[in-house]
Amino acid sequence: MSIAIALHVLSAIIWIGGMFFALLIMRPSAGPLEPANRLPLWHRVFQRFFFWVWLAIATLLISGYWMIFSFWNGFANQPTYLHLMQGIGWLMIIIFLHLWFAPYKRFKQALTSNNLQEAAKHLNQIRIFVTINLTLGLLNAVIGASGKYW
Repeated sequence: MSIAIALHVLSAIIWIGGMFFALLIMRPSAGPLEPANRLPLWHRVFQRFFFWVWLAIATLLISGYWMIFSFWNGFANQPTYLHLMQGIGWLMIIIFLHLWFAPYKRFKQALTSNNLQEAAKHLNQIRIFVTINLTLGLLNAVIGASGKYW
């Protein structure tokens, strides 16, 4: 169980921390750059970060269901706060999948075509989804840390 919890927490930290960094540190720092420099920079950042998001999602799912079925013997015995965490987690995954297959895909295509205005539009859409997921991720972290004390 301690291995599953450790993997689960580390994966959540990587995903949530990356979104926090992207929105509150990287975005304001890259904002003054010209689009011709800013947009390729974001592309390079996303290439690296999204690899870790995919890894985090896989690890969160594996470790989460490992704990549900080995520690709580399934969903029926699971505390309410864990049901909430699971629901929020799946919502975050769905939002990320949409981000990956829609605005991020269009962002890459626009950047490849050197259509910087279109790429900037899709970058803004990505920002909106990352903001939503960061909010959900922080909420989930609070639930995970405090839920057993409710």
